[in-house]
Amino acid sequence: MNDAPTRAGFVALIGEPNAGKSTLLNAMVGAKVSIVTHKVQTTRARIRGVCMAGQAQIVFVDTPGIFRPRRRLDRAMVSAAWGGAADADIVVLLIEAHRGLTEGAKTIIEALKARDGAQPVALAINKIDKVKAERLLALAEEANTAYPFEKTFMISAEKGYGVADLREWLAQELPEGPWFYPEDQIADLPMRQIAAEITREKLTLRLHEEIPYQLTVETEKWEDRKDGTTRIDQIIYVAREGHKGIVLGKGGETVKAVSTAARADMSEFLGRTVHLFLQVKVRPNWLEEAERYSEMGLDFKDGD
Repeated sequence: MNDAPTRAGFVALIGEPNAGKSTLLNAMVGAKVSIVTHKVQTTRARIRGVCMAGQAQIVFVDTPGIFRPRRRLDRAMVSAAWGGAADADIVVLLIEAHRGLTEGAKTIIEALKARDGAQPVALAINKIDKVKAERLLALAEEANTAYPFEKTFMISAEKGYGVADLREWLAQELPEGPWFYPEDQIADLPMRQIAAEITREKLTLRLHEEIPYQLTVETEKWEDRKDGTTRIDQIIYVAREGHKGIVLGKGGETVKAVSTAARADMSEFLGRTVHLFLQVKVRPNWLEEAERYSEMGLDFKDGD
């Protein structure tokens, strides 16, 4: 019998877009619960991933990247990011080793200084495999001069370096208390939303320029069949007629490729065969519709 007390709490991962927050979340949880692409600003909602570490349950809040917002959607995303940090027991700031203390990272640090400092804030320098040791040490010193971090970790979320050390420290720092979720639950997002995120990831990887930020995916129907398979119907909403043709591709080849890749990920995630059906619809003002924001787990009013 393990006599150690159970611990549970929320950890917010914050940082600039593309700092590696989603990759770290997925590495911690051991499953794909947040989309990971080479595009910035791909995480729209505060996605919680649940990680068990001994007697501790770490609930990760993968916030959208913090950046200078231009549109309503941007403002809602940044508001969600800071909201996630405010609600957490521990905050982890991720910065990229090869980029160092960028202006964006410095802005986040200044915002952290302006807060009441109730929660401990750790620093995770990510992508350490891209720079030499001397530069890493200099960056850690510079960052800790700018802000009194509780602890500094050198990690590579993609390769797994240092991830176990960070997980262990977080588990020890969380408050004592009962777990929030069943031991085998890995995310608190509805499965319909996770499925929509998977399809949106494949679209983001396939498409270029501004189009990924002008589309959203909604799971319209979900049917668990008697034969053990699942049918999922999704709608891809785009803002312009011209975008519909790009998403479909010549002879429908783009949307077919997206469907095949998304279906494979969903089948692996659910542990059953998935039949995925995608439709593409033009909805010019979806970026101004409160309902679309609710689907993404964002507050429409935060964009004001």
